[in-house]
Amino acid sequence: MEAAAPSTSTPSRVGEMARPQALHLKRPPRWHAAAEVLLKVMAFSAIGAVALIFLFVAKEALPLLWSPLVHEEVTLGQMWTPQLWPGYDEAAYIWQPVSDVPKFSVWPLIVGSLKVTLVAMLVGVPLAVGGALYVSQFAANRVREVVKPAIEMLAAIPSVVLGFFALIVMASVFQSWLGLESRLNALVAGVALAFAVVPVVFTISEEAFRAVPRSFVEASTALGAARWQTVLRVVVPAASPGIAAGVALGLGRAVGETMIVLMASGNASLLTASLADSVRTIPATIAAELAEVVFGGAHYTILFFLGAFLFVVTGLVNFSGDLVIQRMKRKLGVSA
Repeated sequence: MEAAAPSTSTPSRVGEMARPQALHLKRPPRWHAAAEVLLKVMAFSAIGAVALIFLFVAKEALPLLWSPLVHEEVTLGQMWTPQLWPGYDEAAYIWQPVSDVPKFSVWPLIVGSLKVTLVAMLVGVPLAVGGALYVSQFAANRVREVVKPAIEMLAAIPSVVLGFFALIVMASVFQSWLGLESRLNALVAGVALAFAVVPVVFTISEEAFRAVPRSFVEASTALGAARWQTVLRVVVPAASPGIAAGVALGLGRAVGETMIVLMASGNASLLTASLADSVRTIPATIAAELAEVVFGGAHYTILFFLGAFLFVVTGLVNFSGDLVIQRMKRKLGVSA
């Protein structure tokens, strides 16, 4: 009796199982699309608000270029060049908008802003980056839980409180210790402004240090590097884009700060190189004088020109900082 030959036919069920099954996904609710549109509007509204503010400031400043009423008192060229004023033996840069002969040289304000910002960054950045490095790499957990919130709380202190502290306490201490002739000056204002810069730079730098991959540190340690060698040659270079971002934001805060400088700088528009002299910055000038000027007059127009100038400078600083950060990321092989 012959054995039955094995069947070569394949059950149809196997073919059905081999075919990929279609995925029947539920259609997303209609509110998903509405929410996406709303988020886009919210994102672009911030850009639109900044653009509108700049357009308004620029519109109020443009009469400086062609208005005969403004040119009766000052022209754009006179603001940047020394002028021979009545009662002066030689041409000078002077900002005295309220006088018999209004004087609108902007260089005393620009130099004053640079001096205060320089002091703030020289004092604030090393303190902030050093503190961030200690908290992220060396401090015990208990110490970190106390120090980090304490430094970040500086950002919650109102500027007027920091200015009041600088006006009453710091100015007297600095004058007593250093024998300064002027009690309120660029040095006092810059050091006070550093308290506003520190929490900004500290927060971003500390996050950058903590974001360095643990494998970097372990590899350095495995090669026999000491703790400080690892920190200085591995952790700091890897975190440098984040540090640069923090410094750029701190610089923007220092350039645009008003109340601290208004209260602690002395508000004298002197064109000198000494940090011991009183100064007046662009933001402080706008805040102190804009409410008292005649609408549409030369003084009014120039203050808006200073605002537009400050707007552009701050934007260029942020843009340049972003370029530096991107270049550092490419150099270090860090993804954007």
